[in-house]
Amino acid sequence: MESKQTAVEWLFRQLWEEQKDKMVWYAIMAKAKEMEKEQIVDAFNSGQQIPPFNWAEKYYNESFKK
Repeated sequence: MESKQTAVEWLFRQLWEEQKDKMVWYAIMAKAKEMEKEQIVDAFNSGQQIPPFNWAEKYYNESFKK
């Protein structure tokens, strides 16, 4: 079974390997947030029996976008 990397694991590895540059770290954080969003949407959609109609996207935006 293939083990999928979480956004947090990806973030840790990227930051570990990069120099301590705030702009680079900000770009990495933005990518990790997008990965996290995709993982949440995928998890939500996989539990639906009917077409998702972007419910997962709405849930993510309401819960995590500030």
